[in-house]
Amino acid sequence: MPRPRPTAVRYRVATRVVHEAGGRVAFSLSDSFCVDRHRDTFLELIEREVEVLFANEAEVTSLYQVDEFDTALQQVNHHCEIAALTRGAKGAVIVARDEVHVIDAAPVAHVEDTTGAGDLFAAGFLYGLTHGYDLGTCGHLGAVAAAEVISHLGARPETSLADLAQSLLG
Repeated sequence: MPRPRPTAVRYRVATRVVHEAGGRVAFSLSDSFCVDRHRDTFLELIEREVEVLFANEAEVTSLYQVDEFDTALQQVNHHCEIAALTRGAKGAVIVARDEVHVIDAAPVAHVEDTTGAGDLFAAGFLYGLTHGYDLGTCGHLGAVAAAEVISHLGARPETSLADLAQSLLG
């Protein structure tokens, strides 16, 4: 039997610590290259340890080795509690077993740089999730945060995300 990769061991230790503390594990696929390199480990983690998965369209189709987003969507829905899948200008799809939320991309005057868009989407989404908002609202918070960061050069927000969230939440 092959020995587990050191990366896989670290993931398992981290997820065990989170679960023992009563937390939920959120995991981002990060990059299609990472998915290709660690597919088996990622699939095992997603099926057994991850409650909230973040991925873009290329990453999730690579994970399941399929060409169509909808095919990957059907598969991921059976492997984790919540999947937040971003699609660039097409927005995002949030699935949680029997719930599906299609989230429009938040409007921007000009896309300058997409660096950090996925991270900011995850930040907005997780803010909503940890504050008890429904999944649709979580998706909209993620979309607003991502829209802010793609409207300028660099991966750090130039506008207060708290202010953006407050304008969305009322």
